[in-house]
Amino acid sequence: MTDDLRSEAMRDDRQGPFRDAGEDRRTAREVPDTPQTRAESYRLAFSDDDFMCRPELRPVRLQLELMKPEMVLTEAGIDSTVVLFGGARIPEPKDKDGARTARLAELTRYYDEAREFSRRITEASLARGGRENIIVTGGGPGVMEAGNRGADDAGGRSVGLNIVLPHEQAPNAYVTPGLCFNFHYFALRKMHFLMRANAVCVFPGGFGTLDETFEALTLIQTGRMERVPFLLFGRSFWEEIINWDSLSRAGTISDEDLDLFRFVESADEALDQIANWPHPRSKRGTIPGR
Repeated sequence: MTDDLRSEAMRDDRQGPFRDAGEDRRTAREVPDTPQTRAESYRLAFSDDDFMCRPELRPVRLQLELMKPEMVLTEAGIDSTVVLFGGARIPEPKDKDGARTARLAELTRYYDEAREFSRRITEASLARGGRENIIVTGGGPGVMEAGNRGADDAGGRSVGLNIVLPHEQAPNAYVTPGLCFNFHYFALRKMHFLMRANAVCVFPGGFGTLDETFEALTLIQTGRMERVPFLLFGRSFWEEIINWDSLSRAGTISDEDLDLFRFVESADEALDQIANWPHPRSKRGTIPGR
């Protein structure tokens, strides 16, 4: 939605006889330049960046980071998503010679698998109207770039949920510009990953990927999130870094918890697993197989 259309929609939705806040903000810029109008206290509260960043305003900022992406995604007609988590440091295969470790060079194959998977999910989504199963990633490089790139290959939209970090986090070139968000709060970003999720696909990654993976699995395990296809790409990677069976043998998780996810190696296998997922499918739309 363009800025002009959004402004028009906001005017149409305005309730009652009161003056629009945006109009007052524009008018406030045109007042005479005096010591009084230059004072910080004179600024409209919602236009005062310093005021909005005060510690006491944290509850307001949390609410805004919940509301803004939700409103934009709703206005864009996005009803459900397919989530891709994965490492920012996994390069495209053509760049694997520059990978920092030999193991990372081996993992570059998952860049292509993520790209292919996203392309096919997006093609299927477009065939059904383009509102369901929109690819969403963390918006950065590596596997995230591959996910957004695959959607772009198919001529479809994709979402990027970026976050302000010192390193490795700027929007990749394949996120749909109007669906590219930036977050301050990790917690709100993780909520938006899962609020529309019809499936979760996790590729090899680091601390961030592990954090997102276990957060989502815990929500499903505890019944706080409905059960959706949950796929881990790269069995050897995941079994090398996490001893899943040991968790079950120790009794810290149940045997049934190991059934919350499946290992896959390729886009083909992932689509087959999703198409044949044995648990009730989300009411927000199904994901077709091959």
